Amino acid sequence: MDARNKPVINVSYSYNPLEETLEYDIKKKAVFIGIPKENSFQENRIALTPQAVAVIVNNGNRVVVEHHAGIASSFSDKDYSEAGAEIVYDKKEIFNADIILKTAPINHDELELLKEGQMIFSPIHIPSLTKEYVKKCIDKKIIGIALGNIKDDAGNYPIVRSMSQIAGVFSIQIAAKYLSNNHDGNGILLGGIAGVPPANVVIIGAGMVGEYATRTALGCGAQVKVFDNSIYRLMRLQKTVGQTVYTSVIDPIQLASALEEADVAIGALKPVKGIVPMVVSEQMIERMRSGAVIIDVSIDNGGCFETSSLTSHEEPTFEKHGVVHYCVPNIASGVSRTASTAISNILMPLILSCTNTVGSANHILHNKPGLLAATYMYKGKMTSKVLSQKFDFKFTDLNLILSSNL
Repeated sequence: MDARNKPVINVSYSYNPLEETLEYDIKKKAVFIGIPKENSFQENRIALTPQAVAVIVNNGNRVVVEHHAGIASSFSDKDYSEAGAEIVYDKKEIFNADIILKTAPINHDELELLKEGQMIFSPIHIPSLTKEYVKKCIDKKIIGIALGNIKDDAGNYPIVRSMSQIAGVFSIQIAAKYLSNNHDGNGILLGGIAGVPPANVVIIGAGMVGEYATRTALGCGAQVKVFDNSIYRLMRLQKTVGQTVYTSVIDPIQLASALEEADVAIGALKPVKGIVPMVVSEQMIERMRSGAVIIDVSIDNGGCFETSSLTSHEEPTFEKHGVVHYCVPNIASGVSRTASTAISNILMPLILSCTNTVGSANHILHNKPGLLAATYMYKGKMTSKVLSQKFDFKFTDLNLILSSNL
């Protein structure tokens, strides 16, 4: 045998058996999650769908849902019960939970039921907040997490993004509805047909709402004009829509001219320091066509039409200067099943990852940067700069709190 192919044996090698190691999961405490029925802020959505509840329950956690909490989103108590949730009739039982999931802000009745150390996932509606209300929340020593401020791994706000997409699409559907004769409209079809021109749609704002409103209007065959003061947003909209659309900065003369010919005007401007700039004056609206439709999606933050005034899902419209105004806040709640599913798709994996984190709320927040950014109060301390400045409360950096408690 060739010497190169002979095996080399070295007596200095030694082979020692290794100790047997067993892999096992650390036992985690089951988390108690409560979902109350919403009865304020015209809220029809629910934070988790039955499918999401089933996943959370099957991972060893307890979910309690208030009777008829999902009925406005077409989810029955039976759906939740079959998914493994417990159905209760007393709201107090819900607020014994470790984590409370809400799609509307905490109302005054619920405020009395909060317990120290609870994690509350809910929106915060800054225009409706009072100093007394915020002080009560601080005194309850809850951990408040704002749904709209939760970030994903890419640094985006997924819930705001989803609700904006829904609002953009739904605004065009609403406009089509109020243009029809069935709702005393002018009897105009958005897309028109051969030989008949389509409706003219003016969209003010090229953010996520404006982009999806543009997509939907173009899909219906309407003629669309988009106004925004950000050239970047207008360029992005042109690129994402995939076709040439009339775009312009918000020049009052150009905007007034476009509104005169408009059948539909969508207000979709983003707030600046919590307030939406009012860019459409009453004089501009007086010159619009009789029977034209205004959908002010920005009404949650004041609205961008001077004639806008809050309406409700029960009485969604009013008429001024012959123009129909739709100014319902929380517009996504009008398609609550779709909106609930979108919220649930974001919250379910987030809640599940929290329940799989070993340790206290400190560890959960420390390991979830997206939740850290959304925590506006923590066990008696104000951790939101915006709220601390608005209501003159002492601000405490949450990172410092968590670092000292870990």
